[in-house]
Amino acid sequence: MATAVLMPKLGLTMTEGTIERWAVREGDPVRKGDVLYTVSTDKLTNEIEAEEDGVLLKILCPEGGTAPCKEAVAYIGQPGEKLLQEDRSAAAAASPSAASAAPASEAHSKTVLVIGGGPGGYVAAIRAAQLGASVTVVEQERLGGTCLNVGCIPTKCLLHSAGLLSEIRERSAAMGIQVSGVTLDFPQVIAHKDEVSGRLTSGIAALLRINRISLVEGEASFLSPRSVQVRKKDGSLQTLAADAVIVATGSVNATPPIPGLTDNKNCLDSTAALSLEKMPESMVVIGGGVVGMELACAYSAFGTRITVIEALDHMLPMLDEEITAVGVAHLKKRGVEFHLSCPVQRVEPSPVGAKVICRNAAGEEIAFEAEKVLVAIGRRANTASLHLEAAGIQHDRGRIRVNDRMETNVPGIYAIGDCVFGKAMLAHTASVMGEVAAENSMGQQSVYDQKTCPSCVYMEPEAASVGLTEAQCREKGIDYIVGKFPMSANGKALILNGGEGLVKILADRRYHEVLGLHIIGPRAADLIGEGALALRLEATLEELISTIHSHPTVTETVREAALHAEKRAIHIKN
Repeated sequence: MATAVLMPKLGLTMTEGTIERWAVREGDPVRKGDVLYTVSTDKLTNEIEAEEDGVLLKILCPEGGTAPCKEAVAYIGQPGEKLLQEDRSAAAAASPSAASAAPASEAHSKTVLVIGGGPGGYVAAIRAAQLGASVTVVEQERLGGTCLNVGCIPTKCLLHSAGLLSEIRERSAAMGIQVSGVTLDFPQVIAHKDEVSGRLTSGIAALLRINRISLVEGEASFLSPRSVQVRKKDGSLQTLAADAVIVATGSVNATPPIPGLTDNKNCLDSTAALSLEKMPESMVVIGGGVVGMELACAYSAFGTRITVIEALDHMLPMLDEEITAVGVAHLKKRGVEFHLSCPVQRVEPSPVGAKVICRNAAGEEIAFEAEKVLVAIGRRANTASLHLEAAGIQHDRGRIRVNDRMETNVPGIYAIGDCVFGKAMLAHTASVMGEVAAENSMGQQSVYDQKTCPSCVYMEPEAASVGLTEAQCREKGIDYIVGKFPMSANGKALILNGGEGLVKILADRRYHEVLGLHIIGPRAADLIGEGALALRLEATLEELISTIHSHPTVTETVREAALHAEKRAIHIKN
């Protein structure tokens, strides 16, 4: 008798899975250990292997179909073997229509339309579906938005490859590991980045199906406050109406009006810089913000000669100046050149690639030539095609104005993420805004509070910040105290990166309530969560100190910085 191939239960909370792809077809022979299909759960995919030899007799759950755990999705047997009647009847139960159909008692009472399937949009859609809404997502390009496709995840893939290369070249010998013949396979770096992004975006598609969310691919524009027209890729038009609309269209790279910039094919934005076919020998980076610094860090580690040009007199303005100084010093040791207070005047052709003409602080014109020029001067709201005026939505040059409930001036219309005015343009803020908007669209009372929002820069060493900086405390007239702890005095940091970095904590002088936490060093982006929680709970230095931190870990540096602020430091001089 044929043997059932079951949908596996891959975790305690897994109740069903979605078949992303069948690796074999009905009638194909299979051997034990062969991959039969790929199943999506949460954000990841898993390959399911055959447990015996035979022939794939029948597929019960096709690609895109969802089946409960422990239910048959196919049958394996011997050629010509017949399925029992009860086996054949399982096919109907596992069909996509059966899996996606909800009982009449679960009929949705409210419709929510989400425009954009990035980290804000897909989270908003799932949250609204959890609350009982019938949800549709409109996505013009790829699910996951900038973050998963051309932003957070791809950049961190390049940075991880760059960090591994630097670790081998710069530190492995000191740790007793002798490595010779290390080379960079740059096309494989890009291929690995694409593979990781692809897995995550396919996982989002599965999440939408699991939550019974409809996906419409195309460009959306408002016809009225409650109706949207979608132009699909084939040119056809579809009109959608909903009780509530959540705008989550994100942002796009901004192109400054620099003469000659758009005429030179060697001038790139961050999207193009993440998909180069070969590693450039030299690169000028225009802009000293997060994107510019992260890509400068990655490419300098790969071996590209980097020059960073910034119009302001400082880099990374979102970070505490002491934290920024450590990061800049590290990149200078790697050979990166920095030119501050040096606005770009124009770009000219060059046999090398491009020539960037700037004006320095003395008013003199200076030129920088490079094979590629990365333009990283910021992003702008991606709302030009939405026809916001048709819905009566107020905005500032495309950036939609919202309150702390993510409501626009039009009842029933919400906006989240990079397309809103005056909020942090970060993936994690977009996701939180998405939850807030979805909950309010379903009648709950939710508020977005940016106070606990961390900023992270994934350069080498990592940098992260939450709360007030010293400059902001001074501007607000706050009487504050400071605690600092060097990574060089922490055992785990010494092991991980030689002890490069610093932890800095700010608290008000009277009550010692934590005002800000600023870190540069190994795992800074993970450590900053403790600071965000401290701000949320209005914790004091004493509460951080009295919380036991495990040893040896980098988390000890946060407690040590708090001790130093109270002049109780154990491992450094007060």
